This record gives sequence, C-alpha cells and structure tokens, in this order.
Amino acid sequence: MNGLSDVRLALHSQELAAGQERATGVCIRRNAPSFLSRWALFWHRRHTRKALLELTAEQLRDIGLSPGQARREGLKPFWRG
Repeated sequence: MNGLSDVRLALHSQELAAGQERATGVCIRRNAPSFLSRWALFWHRRHTRKALLELTAEQLRDIGLSPGQARREGLKPFWRG
C-alpha cells in the first residue's frame, strides 16, 4: 500500500470534522493528534500541506481532489485551520 488510503481517510475525517464544526459552532483540531501543542499543530499543518503540494495529478485523483483544491489547501498559511 502506498499511503494514499491514509490520505483519503484523513481528508474524509476533515470533511466530517468540518461538518461537525459547522453544526456545533465549536472549533476543533481537524486532523492533528489531540496532544499537540499550538506550535506542534502549526508544524503539523505546514508539513502536511507541503506534502499535499508534492502529490502528482494521479495521486490527487486517487484521493478525490482536483489540483486546484490541493493547491488552495496546500498554500494556506499554517496558522489557518
């Protein structure tokens, strides 16, 4: 397995969390482990967004993202959730 299913699961959990956040109005730490400090959370976001920008078009298709969606998410500043 090449890890793409992990990315797909992570993205799905983000969608679920975003839906829950909209429903409850509570801000949660989407895909990051709950024990992370604020700086560790920022580092996690930076690392995962950079990895997203490095995926090929075929890999993006596998996880159900368009290149535009990946670019928008990947270029977000690390301090934005």
